[in-house]
Amino acid sequence: MPETSIPELLRNAAARFGDRLALRQPHGHDVHTWTWSEYLAASEEIAAGLHALGLRKGEHVAICSETRAEFYLADQGILAAGCVAAALYPSYPPAELLRTIGMSDARALFVEDTRTLAKLKDAPVDHLILMTGYLPADAPPNAVALSDLRVHGKYHADLVASDNAILYLTSGATGEPKMVLVTHGSVVANVHMGPTVLPLTPDDITIAFLPSAHIAQRVVVEILPILSGSPVSFAESLLKLAGEMKTVQPTWFLAPPRVWERIYTSIRAEIQKRPALVQKAIFAALGLGLAAARRQREGKSVPLRIRLPLNAAHKLVFGKIRDRFGGRLRIAASGAAPLGQDLAEFYEAIGMPLIEGYGLTEGGVCALNPIHAVRPGSIGKALPGVEFRVSDDGELLVRGACLSSGYYKDPEATAALLRDGWLHTGDIGMVDSYGYIYITGRSKELIVSSNGKKIYPSRVEALFKFEPLISQVVLVGDKLPHLVALFTINAAVAKEIAGAAEPFHQAAAVQAEVQKIVSRVNKQLAPFEQVRRFRILPREFSIEHGEVTATMKVRRKQVLENFKADVDALYHLSASGRGGE
Repeated sequence: MPETSIPELLRNAAARFGDRLALRQPHGHDVHTWTWSEYLAASEEIAAGLHALGLRKGEHVAICSETRAEFYLADQGILAAGCVAAALYPSYPPAELLRTIGMSDARALFVEDTRTLAKLKDAPVDHLILMTGYLPADAPPNAVALSDLRVHGKYHADLVASDNAILYLTSGATGEPKMVLVTHGSVVANVHMGPTVLPLTPDDITIAFLPSAHIAQRVVVEILPILSGSPVSFAESLLKLAGEMKTVQPTWFLAPPRVWERIYTSIRAEIQKRPALVQKAIFAALGLGLAAARRQREGKSVPLRIRLPLNAAHKLVFGKIRDRFGGRLRIAASGAAPLGQDLAEFYEAIGMPLIEGYGLTEGGVCALNPIHAVRPGSIGKALPGVEFRVSDDGELLVRGACLSSGYYKDPEATAALLRDGWLHTGDIGMVDSYGYIYITGRSKELIVSSNGKKIYPSRVEALFKFEPLISQVVLVGDKLPHLVALFTINAAVAKEIAGAAEPFHQAAAVQAEVQKIVSRVNKQLAPFEQVRRFRILPREFSIEHGEVTATMKVRRKQVLENFKADVDALYHLSASGRGGE
């Protein structure tokens, strides 16, 4: 019989997998590990500590930490205590974090380290809990170290499926962030959909580094492995991820498109340093890989004239790329943001198809590409027990046991979100005759030009992101006569351009190269979708300026506000007939 709560999943895992590896946390030259039995014991000791502090079932507890083993322990401890876990994005500015803690009604706050403790010492909570290290001499009087919290024995609350488990903070990519309540029953139902589409075993292992406040990380990389007994290792930082790949040799790995884009960009940059003849051979091999993948998707055999040279390419080139991920990777997944079709096809061509899925904070993880039948450009098929349908105006609607309860303290927004049992996603899409789901854009991001033409910017922007020189892009054109674009560029690629000198955004050689990219992309677009003018910005969009979320989704509204003068100048130059770069 399926479990009724997340702590019950962990108790069952400890009973089944006992002394097998559960968590692996590198720390400098050392590595700290936990077995499943130790994982359970730690969570129930933390639960007992929270209970001793006076926290009771249903009360909220926040966590501000990067993804690490101690986050998992704290999260499961909060849940075992019967409390509701509210994870924060630690990369956000302190003022925003303090505001969010207040919105969450948290009574206690776990903080990762002494630096975070100092930053959030004025948080409106009764208790501060330091997850790593020792309390400093000047620690607030309401602070306690995690080690001291774990001296009250063990405890777990009696829970039922309808009890609240997690309070998620939405990314705010298309509006003000909201808080979403999810029950134990919803999460348990969601992870039980996993084994048929993502078959993991205790012999599998992954590396976790996505923010734990994000639903993809929380459900897929924290809670699903509990069900399957699959251990999780952690990356100390993104800079150390490449080294951890070689050490851990993960068998599966989930990353956002931004990571896959950066890996692709570095590969392209390396290829461009090779002699022209070698470049030509590699691109020819990519063409063969694409042709082979296309035939396989269509159920056709791959002819010998493609198969033989492609086998050589896998051995000489593509295999070396795959080895960067440790050499054992069998499932490479992309989530947390939309993946461009061209990027997906590149990875498919090198023999490492990206398994793109779909989920949303309000609805759980809802769809995934079948591992052996990937369709680039698609978010896959509905998970078992999940239904999709398309409304009359093209919006994707979702129904299933994995849906959230709605927005915290916002009945009006909840009523708009959940209607007649269907969750209104805000995504525009379609479902083909094979059950594959495709998203064409976000209804809130739709650009309607002054002549009435409708443009979904994500599709056009994805074409630009496939270009190694382009780092980020935002299209502009709502209620205006034509499209213009704001670009940030990849400095590592820009410095390889002949004649380019810093500052690269002003370099004539870089401007000329971007113009070539715009012309190349425009040939793939309808006239009303084409970019007429562009501006290269002097810096990347950042979390600090409010322009991207913690998972690197662009907050379009904030970008347009921050770079209003640049946009105004582009349209003024365009209207006056002068250049727009």
